[in-house]
Amino acid sequence: MPGHRSITEAEKLAAAKLGGIPVHREQMAVVANIYRAASAVRQHLENSVLRGADLTWTAFVVLWVVWVWGESETRHVAEEAGISKGTLTGVARTLEGRGLVRRAGHPSDGRLVLLSLTEEGEALMRRLFPEFNQEEAFVASRLSDAECRSVAEGLRQVVRQVEEHGEERRRALLAGAEPAPRRSGRRPKG
Repeated sequence: MPGHRSITEAEKLAAAKLGGIPVHREQMAVVANIYRAASAVRQHLENSVLRGADLTWTAFVVLWVVWVWGESETRHVAEEAGISKGTLTGVARTLEGRGLVRRAGHPSDGRLVLLSLTEEGEALMRRLFPEFNQEEAFVASRLSDAECRSVAEGLRQVVRQVEEHGEERRRALLAGAEPAPRRSGRRPKG
C-alpha cells in the first residue's frame, strides 16, 4: 500500500524518536498495537461485510448489543457499545428509519427509552453475523486457537485494569479535579 508504513517501521521510528527518554516500551507497544489492530480490523470489516449491509461499524455494534442483550435501555446500549448517548441517538434513529430497531418508552419511567430489534433486524443479524464471524476468523488466521485464547485473555486483562482502576488513576493524576471538557480540536472563531 503506497504511503503506508508497517508496524515494524513505525516501532523503529518511535524508538529512534524517543532515544534516551525513559519509557515503558513493551507497554507502549501493547497500547499502540491495540489501536492499530482495532483500526485495521474495523476498516477491513466495514469495507467487506458491513458495506454490503450498508452498516457502519458503530451501527453494527449497536445492533449486536441489542441482539445479544435483548430489549435494553439506551444508556446501557451506549455503554456496551462504547459510544456516547448522543451518538447512539443518531445511530438508533437511522436504524429505526431502516426498520431494524424499535424505540419505545420505558413502561415505568417515561424519561427512559428502550431499544429492541425488529423482525427485520433479527433476520439481518442472523444472516450477517456468520459472514462477520468468517472475517473475524480471517483477521485472526495467523494465530493458533491457543494464541487466540491468549490474546483474548490478555486484552480482557487490559479492559479489566481500566474498568477497575482507571477512574481512581484519573483522579490521582488530576489531583481530584474533573477533566477538562472534550474539545473538537477546532480552534474557536475569533
